[in-house]
Amino acid sequence: MDPDAASGPDIGDQDVAAQLCARVAEANGAGTPLRIAGGGTKTFYGRSVDAPALDMTGHRGITHYDPVELVVSVRAGTPLTELERILAASGQQLPFEPPHFGPDATVGGMVSTGLSGPRRPWSGAVRDFVLGTRLISHDGQHLRFGGEVMKNVAGYDLSRLVTGAQGTLGVITEVSLKVLPLPGAAHSLRLQLPLEAAMAKLAKWGRQPVPLTAAAWHDGALYLRLEGGGRSVDANRARLGGETLDADFWRQLREHELPFFDPADPRPLWRLSVPHTASPLALDGDWLLDWAGAQRWLRSEMPASAIREAATRAGGHATCYTPSAAEPFTPLGPVLAKYHRQIKARLDPKGIFNPGRLYRDL
Repeated sequence: MDPDAASGPDIGDQDVAAQLCARVAEANGAGTPLRIAGGGTKTFYGRSVDAPALDMTGHRGITHYDPVELVVSVRAGTPLTELERILAASGQQLPFEPPHFGPDATVGGMVSTGLSGPRRPWSGAVRDFVLGTRLISHDGQHLRFGGEVMKNVAGYDLSRLVTGAQGTLGVITEVSLKVLPLPGAAHSLRLQLPLEAAMAKLAKWGRQPVPLTAAAWHDGALYLRLEGGGRSVDANRARLGGETLDADFWRQLREHELPFFDPADPRPLWRLSVPHTASPLALDGDWLLDWAGAQRWLRSEMPASAIREAATRAGGHATCYTPSAAEPFTPLGPVLAKYHRQIKARLDPKGIFNPGRLYRDL
C-alpha cells in the first residue's frame, strides 16, 4: 500500500478522540442529548433529532490496511470516497456496495445506517463485513470491541449491534472491515420481460452457476450484472442474450439517481423488504424491484397502514424514505420493543445518543 495513502494514529488524532470523549462524558453528566453528525448525506433516513451536533468529520484517516489479509481499519469521519479510492488502487472493494447519497458521505454514516447496494444478496450486508469497532460509551470511555481485539464483556456483539443502529447506542469512532478483490470481469445487460416472467427466470438462475451480482426489474425490463472470471462471464453473457447495459446503471440505482427516484415526485417513496420469492404485492403505484425481488421500491399515495400490512403479510417490513415521514420505520411489536428498550437502557441509560432517531420513544 502507498504509505502516503493512509495514516496511522497520531497526536492530533488522539486529541480529537479525547475531545469527543470529553464532550460525550459532559453530555451524559448533564443528561443532554447529542446528535451524532457526519457528512449529513443520510439524515433523511430516520426521524430527525433536535439536539446539538457531535461533529465526527474531524476524526478521519485509515489507521491500518493489509491488502494481503483483506482487512482495513478506518476512522468514522473518513470520506467514503477516500476509502473506496484507496481500496481500488489495490484492486479491492467494499463488497456490499454502500450508497453515498452525496459527496460528503462518511464511513461512520455507512456503518451506522447499515445500507447496502445492489450486490447485497450475493455478497452480504455491511454487518457481515464488520470485524471490530472503537466506540465511545455513554460515560465517555473509548472502548474497542470485536473478535480481533477482545471478548465483549457486556455480553453483546457490539460491533454488529451498532451497525445499523443509527448512532443510538454509542459513538462509532473507528471500524475494521473485511474487504474483497474487485471482479476479474463484468458485464451488464437488459432483457425485456414482464415481472412474472422475470421472477421465474431469476428463480431458475438461482439454482444454476450463473455469476449474478445484481438483478433489478422496472417498467417491463430485467436488468442483470454478471461478475467473476472472464470465461464464466462471457459464457453466460452469450447464453442470456439481451442488450448491453451501461454499467453505470448500478451506481445510479444505488445512489437513487434513476428517474424513478426523482425527488420532485410528490408521492412517498417506500422500501419494502420481503422474501425474494414473494408474489407481486397488490398495492397501487409504480414499482422498481432490486435484490432479485427482495428489495422493492414503491411510489404510492396509499395509506402507510395498507403498505405496511401488505409487507407484513408477505413476510417482511416497509420503510418510508420520504424525509417528512413521522414514523419511517415499521413499529416494533411488544417483544422486540422490550428488547430494544433493554439494550438502550444498558448502553445509553440517560438516552443521550440520537434520541428518537429510530423510534419516538427510544
